[in-house]
Amino acid sequence: MSHFFDFLSIWGNLGGLTEKQAVWLLVAVFGMYHYAQGGCSGKCCQGSDLTCSSVDWRIDRVYGICYCDEICARVKDCCFDYSTECLAQPCVVSEWTHWSGCARSCRPSFRVRSRSVERPAQKSGQPCPALEQRAGCMEYQDRQGRPCAHTQGPALITALEFSKGRAAHSSPGSPLDLGFCVEFKVESLTAQCMAEKRLHTRWMQYLREGFVVCVACQPPAISNHSRGCQGDGATADRAEVTRWQAVGLPQCSGTWRRVQRLPRCSCPQVHSFIFI
Repeated sequence: MSHFFDFLSIWGNLGGLTEKQAVWLLVAVFGMYHYAQGGCSGKCCQGSDLTCSSVDWRIDRVYGICYCDEICARVKDCCFDYSTECLAQPCVVSEWTHWSGCARSCRPSFRVRSRSVERPAQKSGQPCPALEQRAGCMEYQDRQGRPCAHTQGPALITALEFSKGRAAHSSPGSPLDLGFCVEFKVESLTAQCMAEKRLHTRWMQYLREGFVVCVACQPPAISNHSRGCQGDGATADRAEVTRWQAVGLPQCSGTWRRVQRLPRCSCPQVHSFIFI
């Protein structure tokens, strides 16, 4: 050992270092040499495995035998790079972008929002979720800003949550029309509504026969002529059955009977929809 400190003293004097500085320099060089050979790279094991070891710095800052099995985290004798080399890292994605405009004007269409991968999944971590989402929509102005011609047909609906960020057109200087709500009792629906599993069409599964649902009529879906929404049942007799259709999946459609008109919707979120 005395020879070792004599060596450090000579080395330190040659380099202008104290013995303490020379010790730390030697440790750093020695550690870098073993970093290429030690650590957990390519040595990760499941469960408890004493053969799953290496010689390197441990997480408790002790140099020596360290382990790369799952139990080392509890024993606190993992190699320094265990967390980055062996632990599963889930995919990390960015926040959603703002919704785009409708792909087409004056007819049922869709809008899109997206997000990007900020860090891919590692070591069998949770994979990345969907990076694109679509929602049904309809623009009531053409590309030149002119109002679309009024059309007759079934009520076109989508989930109320997709109304967030929806453009609401109003005349300059006039207060924004908050619209109203219509309650319907669902009389029938096609099988396609229940079969949909895609994220942007999953809301259709909550349309069930016999259920009462709330449908909001808000700008820009409100017609300037009738002050109502297409298919809101305002002109129908109370016992009359009218038709509805899900925007985003035309095969999902059915009939319902108007119950009442209210100033605001009060149904549970999953049973709340909006006229498009």
